[in-house]
Amino acid sequence: MKIVVLGAGQVGATIVEALHDDHEATVIDLDAARLQALSYRYDVRTVRGNGATRRVLQDAGVEEAALMIACTSRDEINLVAGTLAKKLSAAQTIVRTSNPEYLEAWQERQIDVDFMVSSELETALAVSSTIGVPSAKQTDVFADGQVQIVEFDVPLDSSERPPTDAIREVVGLELKAASIPADSKVASIIRGDRVLVPRGDESIQPGDRIIIIGSPEAARAWGQIMARSKQVDDVVVYGAGATGLAIARVLLDQRIRVRLIEPSEERAREVAEELHGARVYCATGVDPDFIERERIGQADAAVFAMREDAKNLYAATLAKVHGVRFTIGITHEPISIEVFEHAGIDVAVNPRSLTAEEIVRFAHDPRVRQLSMLEGDRFEILDITVREESKLVRIPFKELPMTGSLIGAIVRDGTAIFPHGGDQLEPDDRAIIFTESRRVAEVEKAL
Repeated sequence: MKIVVLGAGQVGATIVEALHDDHEATVIDLDAARLQALSYRYDVRTVRGNGATRRVLQDAGVEEAALMIACTSRDEINLVAGTLAKKLSAAQTIVRTSNPEYLEAWQERQIDVDFMVSSELETALAVSSTIGVPSAKQTDVFADGQVQIVEFDVPLDSSERPPTDAIREVVGLELKAASIPADSKVASIIRGDRVLVPRGDESIQPGDRIIIIGSPEAARAWGQIMARSKQVDDVVVYGAGATGLAIARVLLDQRIRVRLIEPSEERAREVAEELHGARVYCATGVDPDFIERERIGQADAAVFAMREDAKNLYAATLAKVHGVRFTIGITHEPISIEVFEHAGIDVAVNPRSLTAEEIVRFAHDPRVRQLSMLEGDRFEILDITVREESKLVRIPFKELPMTGSLIGAIVRDGTAIFPHGGDQLEPDDRAIIFTESRRVAEVEKAL
């Protein structure tokens, strides 16, 4: 497939990394250094210029492209480029936006592009999913919320925190003998640099990272096993910018109490008038007297969505010191994810990576309804419809070959099924599959 990508920043680079092996990509940007770095690292064609012009889009070959992705940090450039691409070609057009009004206009069919992705909304949904399982490192939902993918770090044993009975029934035992929560499967066990296929004679060990596919109830059960977490009811959000506001809205819709902290008096007043149901403070949030007076440390969780990674890291660390149990840091640079994790922040979320992940699925087989990328894009979860002619249909799962990929759930007639050995795929099923990223094309072909 020929793909034109407008924007060689973090989102564009992530998209190119995910797609360059299987597709013919051309990248447009004004920054020559960014283009040179991409062309050096990947086998992609580059065009330097303003992608919101007819000439540059034609130079990039948009007329022959099947997919046009406009993912710069400037909404208006993306919208103009997407609209022009629709006029110049038959390419499917995907546009990134940070403005909720543009997203609303597109949903009302007032903007003529095929799909629009909001970084802020994707971030808010990721945060709300994580808060639902507060011991998870990463989580995502599939099949309209019926299937949940969760990533956990298995706690190490210590004298200060001895293992619970629930952990003893799962960790250290062969999987075939472990008390695995119903309607869930261990999709992968990551031990250091090794990736272990979770066969029945394999076991989960302290310090492992595990990926689980299961029902939302099973995800919560795994969360209780791994961290004895309780339901989150009170969340403090630092930063009332576009991302913080989107997070607050999604949490309020889930009937979670929200307190917003914003240092700008003007912005705090605007948000207080716009966001009913949330308590808004005009404060930096890092003054110890304020933290004590407003009992910030007693919050179930805190989300740090300010514009600078350094400020988010400091505020999150300070909140931990004052007693906040669960912290989520929004990062703007890829390296910050590792820094946040080393500093003890429970979960780091990168909006640009989430945006790229949502966009990438459009370059997959058209039967892919949704995908999620895990562990630095080493693995993917696919929601793909099974063809009538697939060689895997009507074969019991226990008879399917062991390939390293795992079917964690099936959606049949709108209902999620968590299969056992005697179950089998049927045509038009939606299979939720865990696989290595390098094997995605093979999985798509098999199904």
